[in-house]
Amino acid sequence: MFPEYRSLISQLKQENAHFAKIFDEHNTLDHEILRLEKDVVTSTSDEIDVLKRKKLKLKDEIYVMLKHAEEKSS
Repeated sequence: MFPEYRSLISQLKQENAHFAKIFDEHNTLDHEILRLEKDVVTSTSDEIDVLKRKKLKLKDEIYVMLKHAEEKSS
């Protein structure tokens, strides 16, 4: 996710607890979605859709924080 911000992501994960938390939540959701998509017998598409929406919301928040940090460093 956002390879162009790799170094900034590393920096923010160390310096900003909120950023680190939502970044980890995003990754956890990503893994859970992949797991559920592989196990179609026990998961529902509604359940997966809810997780995808949460993941997208976190991704949007991460992007806003990255852009804000980028602007501050310019």
